[in-house]
Amino acid sequence: MAASQAVFADTGIKARLMVGMEVHVELSTRSKMFTSAPNVAHPDYYEAGPNTLCDPVVLGMPGVLPVINKRAVEMSMLVGLALGCEIAKQTKWDRKSYYYPDLPKNYQISQYDQPLCHDGQVDIPMDGEGTKTIRIIRAHLEEDAGKLMHEGPGGVKIDHSIVDLNRAGTPLLEIVTEPDFDSAQQAVTFGQTLRNICRSLGVSEGIMQKGHMRFEPNINVIIEKDGQTYKTPIVEIKNLNSFKALHGAIEYEYQRQIEDWLETGRVMKSGAKSTRGWDDVKMVTVLQREKEEAHDYRYFPDPDLVPVVVDDAWIERVRAELPELPLVREKRYTEQLGLNVKDARALIDEPKVCKFFEEVLSAGVEPKRAAAMLLNYGAKRANERGCAIHELGVTPGQIKEIAELAAADKIGSSAADELFGHCCDPRNQGQTAEALAEKHGLLQVSDTGALEGYVKEVLANPKNAKIVGDIQDGKDKAIGALLGQVMKLSKGQANPKLVGDMIKQQVRGS
Repeated sequence: MAASQAVFADTGIKARLMVGMEVHVELSTRSKMFTSAPNVAHPDYYEAGPNTLCDPVVLGMPGVLPVINKRAVEMSMLVGLALGCEIAKQTKWDRKSYYYPDLPKNYQISQYDQPLCHDGQVDIPMDGEGTKTIRIIRAHLEEDAGKLMHEGPGGVKIDHSIVDLNRAGTPLLEIVTEPDFDSAQQAVTFGQTLRNICRSLGVSEGIMQKGHMRFEPNINVIIEKDGQTYKTPIVEIKNLNSFKALHGAIEYEYQRQIEDWLETGRVMKSGAKSTRGWDDVKMVTVLQREKEEAHDYRYFPDPDLVPVVVDDAWIERVRAELPELPLVREKRYTEQLGLNVKDARALIDEPKVCKFFEEVLSAGVEPKRAAAMLLNYGAKRANERGCAIHELGVTPGQIKEIAELAAADKIGSSAADELFGHCCDPRNQGQTAEALAEKHGLLQVSDTGALEGYVKEVLANPKNAKIVGDIQDGKDKAIGALLGQVMKLSKGQANPKLVGDMIKQQVRGS
């Protein structure tokens, strides 16, 4: 369906998609934005029961006063610096007034005209080569609302809705871009890039199913017909929490807006904005309401909170926390370490696995070999156990020993895979890889005397006469059939390279 630009031959129009993004990131501070109540976005509280992470501030009780979470401010500054933003020297807090069942105070504490971060940009990789620069308008800090549950805990069916205020008050960083995206895939790539940045900074776990990141694309279409240009009204799609939903909603909305314009001629004007939801089952957007303008929220400075003043020294202390960012790391992995892009991204996508990979490199393992072992031997077992690669139990030292045994032809590739598995077994903790290889009979036999015996036995078998003849005629592929028999006799321990050479020597005399 929707490409970034499309020509509709039967209508005589050209259409171009225009998308700006609003991304909400829940910060994983231990406590909430304006109170010491536990934060549901922190790993320690993921499984908290509904309405167990509340206090009088969260509930909006009379007489309570909010207190600013300094770490949430610093995490927001970290993201802003990673996105190339200017950090405001002074920012204030505003009340954004609206009613919703999961907003106990009937207002949200946010930032209106003085956001903490502003005027940044970030590069995203394109489908082909190169990158595209996305401009960041602002990144402001606020508190999250609660949520309505339409199923009981554990998925139990109910005929009502439950207000769960665990999420209310969670530090929420809203990142707003210019309308720089002209395809759904670019918006998805930006979301993936931002998720990787936030995870590498340690400010969010980025678990989409838990709502740690929510996307709200603002979409309209530029239409050209008969030398005239028309812009369809902007539609904001609310609360998308998967890349699949983000992609599908943008593609659908692009087509829907073109069809609506062809039918009604409706164009962008004051008050024409609307919000729509995404139906994951029907794969369509659904009208929710006409979009509020800023004045509808009756913003005014929060009288209970002082402005935050940020000096240069504070900014530099936060800047010192910045790690190597994902795109920079990817370039280093591909250009300096020689990894292919797919492997580099697979490692970078999981920050803790990436850290473990760096530890394996520090142990002295060649980069390509280290990546292959983690992404093949490791990923397979991680999927089986339902854990991450770095949680398997194998140590960087053991991985180095496995690589050295393979390089010295003491184990083959299948034995290396099996040995990796033994190193992951908690019962083998503290044992060397070589000791485990010997214990489980994985070391290759390179004793020429023993190997010659196996080879002679196979060559003497009358059933192999034709195969031997083929080898004598120079057909090297036939060696594999005899090699397999030798491996069987040796219970898989024969060094295949030595066996192949011996077969050639004994059959051809060279």
